[in-house]
Amino acid sequence: MVILVFFLCHWFLSLFFQTFFLHRYASHKMFKMEPFWEKTFYLMTFLSQGSSFLNPRAYAIMHRMHHAYSDTEKDPHSPHFIKDVWGLMIKTKNIYLEYVKFKVEPEPAFRDRYPTWSLIDRIGDLWITRSVFIAIYIAFYIYFAEYWWMFLLLPIHFLMGPIHGAIVNWCGHKYGYSNHDNDDHSKNSLPLDFLMMGELFQNNHHKSPNNVNFANRWFEFDPSYPIIKLMHLLRIIRLRKV
Repeated sequence: MVILVFFLCHWFLSLFFQTFFLHRYASHKMFKMEPFWEKTFYLMTFLSQGSSFLNPRAYAIMHRMHHAYSDTEKDPHSPHFIKDVWGLMIKTKNIYLEYVKFKVEPEPAFRDRYPTWSLIDRIGDLWITRSVFIAIYIAFYIYFAEYWWMFLLLPIHFLMGPIHGAIVNWCGHKYGYSNHDNDDHSKNSLPLDFLMMGELFQNNHHKSPNNVNFANRWFEFDPSYPIIKLMHLLRIIRLRKV
């Protein structure tokens, strides 16, 4: 029971900070926050993603490219030019590393207006840092796991961030229904969306990329939106007017 609770906490915390901080804030600037809160959520993103921490700058550049070139050959992670999910993850990783290591300069339209914290970026990208997180996950499982099959969950902990991204980019552009004609293959993937904190309302999001609520119709629900709305009411963030 302890292991399953730990797994679910890691899954949803990592996923929330990916959709809240990396996607809706770093990539789209759907809301504003003071420097204190930006640093706080930056650190929480690092801690929740752990061994699979994703650099906010590189994430934002790639995501902006994804919107600009959705489901074309210039899209950094469209499933329609790759044969399987593994190939999608490898291609995404290679492009991601080019931006993390500053080997490639992004087009002017995709630069700036993303949060940076050089200290956390450097620490988070070190293999020793990733290895320490992996060791913590393994130690936790050795101490609390009751059955051998629970250890099969460990690789998901190791690659949590990229796995979330692969699910969204693969399923969100291949399976489901469309509310809007966006001139791409974006889909809304109910009921899997609930497990992805709103990220699988890809068709809705590509129609209105600056709308913080990814749900459009009466039967759709974006689990991240009420949390973000509450943060706005508490003045932790300030939502943009769309």
